Amino acid sequence: MRLVIGADFAGYPLKEVIKEHLIKSGYEVVDLGATEKDTDLPYYKVATAVAKKVQSKEVDKALLFCGTGAGMCIVANKFKGVYAVACEGIFTARQCGIINNANILTLGSRVVGSMNAIEMVENWLSVKFLEGKTPENQKFLTNALEEVEKIETGNFK
Repeated sequence: MRLVIGADFAGYPLKEVIKEHLIKSGYEVVDLGATEKDTDLPYYKVATAVAKKVQSKEVDKALLFCGTGAGMCIVANKFKGVYAVACEGIFTARQCGIINNANILTLGSRVVGSMNAIEMVENWLSVKFLEGKTPENQKFLTNALEEVEKIETGNFK
């Protein structure tokens, strides 16, 4: 699985922990975020660069890190076909992949500890959209995603 990650100055320390874990776990990781030498990179530029990679399908999924996860999430969700979720818990990380088909997970380094973040990321990456859902729920969630796509393209009535 090919992943893109990015962080601003506040998310940089957590990004580095997660990046190391992902590489050790065998993921291909592209880092578009702040480096130790470039910690003044603003969150909106990082979120834009990462969201464009997801939008173009150059990568499978992405992770964004800032102080709260919220700013990155807001910017990323401005891009058609990007479904980012700011996450603070393991259960939510898992469910946003199954139910919401989230393709970007955003984490706040001032909110989530590194051990929880690793578990959140692993749970999110290990699930598939609609996994374990009944046929009725699968139909509903698929239709809901199609309705969101209509909104994105301006075809919603």
